[in-house]
Amino acid sequence: MANPQHNFLTAIDVGSAKTCVLVAEVTDSGLRYRGHGISESRGSRKGVIVDLEKAVASIQKAVEQAEDVCGAPIEHALLGVAGSHVRGMNSHGGLSLGTRAREIARDEIRLAVDKARAIPLPADREILHLLPQEFILDEQSGVHDPLGMMAMRLEVRVHMVTAGSSATQNVVTAVNRAGVHVDDTVFEPLACADAVLRADERELGVCLMDLGAGSTSLIVFQEGAVIHTAVIPIGGDHFTSDLSVGLCTPLAEAEKIKKLYGNVIVTLIPEGNEVEVPSVGDRPSRLISQRMVGEILEPRARELFEMLRDNLRHSGMLDVCVGGIVLSGGTSRLAGILDIAESVLRRPMRLSWPTALAKMPSTLAEPEYATVLGMIFYGHRSRIARGLQDTRWSSRLMGLFAKKGA
Repeated sequence: MANPQHNFLTAIDVGSAKTCVLVAEVTDSGLRYRGHGISESRGSRKGVIVDLEKAVASIQKAVEQAEDVCGAPIEHALLGVAGSHVRGMNSHGGLSLGTRAREIARDEIRLAVDKARAIPLPADREILHLLPQEFILDEQSGVHDPLGMMAMRLEVRVHMVTAGSSATQNVVTAVNRAGVHVDDTVFEPLACADAVLRADERELGVCLMDLGAGSTSLIVFQEGAVIHTAVIPIGGDHFTSDLSVGLCTPLAEAEKIKKLYGNVIVTLIPEGNEVEVPSVGDRPSRLISQRMVGEILEPRARELFEMLRDNLRHSGMLDVCVGGIVLSGGTSRLAGILDIAESVLRRPMRLSWPTALAKMPSTLAEPEYATVLGMIFYGHRSRIARGLQDTRWSSRLMGLFAKKGA
């Protein structure tokens, strides 16, 4: 798979701020960390490749670091997909089995799924995921596996995640040119959920918000199934850009100031605190009040969560999030962000702390690495679902929900 050793898994997260490669080994006792590499992302913005050669170089650097640590070549990987070109929708399909109830076979399940996915899509879009929500047998809902059950009519509800074909292919091309074959692609919040969400949250109703550098992705679960996905085109880079313009300082310096002194609640910053701000060009540095940094960041934070709130409210999902909202991604570490989110969304909030791999460095057990960790767990779960380690039909049911093609 990911290495000459068939029990290796590799995940690649090409973000707007950083590119991360993580390698794990499947052992009898579970997943074990084998190596990782991190490089500054170049050539990508908001989940889209804007300079192919720079993107390839960034990926190669992270891959080489991971190879050095794990001591084996990386030839195959699971690739994360995100960005404002990703969209989600719910669909429904079904078929009549006759005037008398009869046993449901695999072919009927496939036909029902085909009906649900038969939605006209623009030529520039492709299906990234077709995720089952429930089967309905003669108006009896909530069925997870209808194989062998009796019914006169079989219906299925699914959630479809679609992506821009060219945007997705460009990321795949960049990874391929870096010398790694992309075995599969995954919508990043779906994978991230495997590392940070608990079973009771998924069942009750929860929203995971992945605050990345270029955009913020969200995914909502209820009764264990995905019922909503969306992407908001605001992320950590927008906070940095606001500081750069507002303080007249280079972007790199604005990023440092954001991380060291940023707080999105002005009243939590002591009045006397000052921050040294490098100027543009040959001008000398200046001292400004730290509260000025907060005054720039707070409106952007409120705007982001108001947009997220409106997206959930307009889709009817805000009331579904009884189990609260979980924040992940590097921007979720910004001081005060949980308080702002809770005041705008009025739901219980928590920061995501991803499940760690055995032998993994503690530096990776942080919200900013939740996505690439989740991709490893997702990749392992997908292997099992495809019957590579389990031949039961119920485990292979997910294989019907093809990830690509219409």
